Amino acid sequence: MSDLVLTPPAPVRLATTSGGEIGVHRIFCVGQNYADHVREMGGTVSADPPIFFMKPASALVPSGATIPFPPATDDLHHEAELVVVIGRGGAGIDAADAPAHIWGYAAGNDLTRRDLQAAAKGKGRPWDMAKGFDNSAVLGAATPRADAPGAETARILCTVDGATRQDGTISDMIWTVPQIIAHLSGLVTLETGDLIMTGTPAGVGPLARGQTCIVEIEGLEPASVTLT
Repeated sequence: MSDLVLTPPAPVRLATTSGGEIGVHRIFCVGQNYADHVREMGGTVSADPPIFFMKPASALVPSGATIPFPPATDDLHHEAELVVVIGRGGAGIDAADAPAHIWGYAAGNDLTRRDLQAAAKGKGRPWDMAKGFDNSAVLGAATPRADAPGAETARILCTVDGATRQDGTISDMIWTVPQIIAHLSGLVTLETGDLIMTGTPAGVGPLARGQTCIVEIEGLEPASVTLT
């Protein structure tokens, strides 16, 4: 019999603007949700249902952190995103009822090993190791929905060492937040503490060691990270 003692990992928590914390359950991500980003990646804009993939909750990095440049990539990219925090779970949620399930919002950065993603796409393979690696979900503190009434239509900005890389408007998303919640809750039962990263506008680009990347959304706390 093995004498190995299994110790469960500490729960992952996301800070809030009120000074509290939210236990994070899962991180869902939406791919190809801005037409300009679809085109810059060489894709064709369509009205197909949203593309979903996941990051482990353990990939979460709080704003202001310094993280090591990830292994197995020569092409790490930033992706500025609005993050939705689910406060009340459910399955088969109607889009009209979706706002009642939202606790709040956060600014996020979906770090991506673009070279691994391109190789996976070329072979028709999953994106898991391109998206779900350690420290790949940088999030600012979450703001309650009542305190961020314009989050779903706000300006979203990404800078690298002060230079603007992404400058878009969240209302340009192909699928709105209520539509995303409706589609996703038809595939899985959403639960309290689930996070949804809703996609990125055009302007994604590379990050290098020593650079600081900041995602800003009007009315929300920024998501900042520095690579070493």
